[in-house]
Order: sequence, then structure tokens, then C-alpha cells
Amino acid sequence: MKLSDFKVLTFDCYGTLIDWESGMIAALTPLTERLQPAPTRNEILEAHSRIEAMQQLTTPAMPYAELLAVVYKRLAEHWRLSVSWQECLTYGRSIANWPAFPDSGEALRYLKQHFALVILSNVDNESFAHSNARLGVAFDAVYTAADIGSYKPAIRNFEYMLADLAQQGVARGDILHVAESLFHDHVPANSLGLASCWIHRRHGDEGFGATRPPGTMPKLDFRFESMAALAAAHAAEVGAD
Repeated sequence: MKLSDFKVLTFDCYGTLIDWESGMIAALTPLTERLQPAPTRNEILEAHSRIEAMQQLTTPAMPYAELLAVVYKRLAEHWRLSVSWQECLTYGRSIANWPAFPDSGEALRYLKQHFALVILSNVDNESFAHSNARLGVAFDAVYTAADIGSYKPAIRNFEYMLADLAQQGVARGDILHVAESLFHDHVPANSLGLASCWIHRRHGDEGFGATRPPGTMPKLDFRFESMAALAAAHAAEVGAD
């Protein structure tokens, strides 16, 4: 199997293209700076991931910015801190400030010359618009949780995307799903027979950070530690300058 065998790259955005963990840590500072002893970065992210996953399962149609506001409230309660609802809403809007990984934009611009690029993301459309501006690439299709009414790892999110792409003449075998999260992306992609490319952004860290453990390790067809490495591997494959 080669990267050049595919025609369409479908991407998770947050954790893969956008550095959501750094964005979360920065936006959670009003809470975490009040904690003694101070929790570690991974402790903060793991608490966030537990609460977020439960909230996404409980309220699958809630827009992500609103859902994050509830997560902030739950975290404050978990840490026995008092917060206003306005603080919670501010956290929900912080997605607009989450940075892109430094290599994402350039890698996407290269890949755009060779593939159709598609987003499948656990986000709302307004929030993604801010992230898209940071990435600086026009995606060929964008499928959000707000469009579908559920959050990954729900299979229906992938089924929705695949059904719409099929109407555009895209065969399942032409698609490579590119993502960091084993839990949100690679496990459900495996169940539907999609080829998988793991962008292992957290290769230098322990645990799963802002995502949940996957349970069983999914099959991975490609593995890279960055988007730059993915683009470089494709360029080497096709002999690009």
C-alpha cells in the first residue's frame, strides 16, 4: 500500500492539524492556576477528556462551543472551584484561539496538489471557520458534528461522510483517513474498512492526553509523527522536488 494509491485524504482537525491540547491548557489557566498542588499538563488533559467524552455521549446534538462551556463547568466542580457561567462561555469560545501545529499549513498546501482534502471533525461550523483561517487551505468538503448531530467515535459520523462522498463518485477504497486520535478516529475508521494514517503528535508524551484510550489498538496502515513527515513521505514516493 502506498500513499499515492489514494485520491482523498479525510482529516480529523483537532489534535491532528490544530494543537487543541495547547489551546485547552492556555484557556483553562483561570481554573488551573487556582489549584494547589498544581496538576500536571497530562492530568488536566485527561480530566478534560473524561468529562468531554461523557458530555458528547449525553448531548450529541449540542454544538461543540456550547459543550465546551459545560465541560468547563464540570471541571470546576470536579476541582471544587466556583466559576460564573460567563467564564464557561469564554472557554467555549476559546477554540478561535487554538493554534495550528507549525507544520500543518505547509503540509496541507502540498497535499492539496495531489489529493482532495476533507475534514471530519467534532466541532461546530463557526468554530471550525476560525481554525480553517489558521490552516489557510480550502478544503473540498467539511463535515462537522453540528452537521451530523453526533460526535465521533460514533459510526454515523463516518457513515454520513462516506455517503456524501459516494454521491460525489468517491469510492471507499480511494480514501485515507488521517488522524491523531485512536479513540475518536482510527477505531471507527477500522470498523468501516477505511485505510488509516496515524499522525502521532503525542509520540513524546505518555498517555492519551485530550483523547480517551482506544480499548484495543486499531490497525494502522501508515504512521508518522507530524504532517510534515506525511507530506515528505508522499513527495519521496512520487519523486517530487
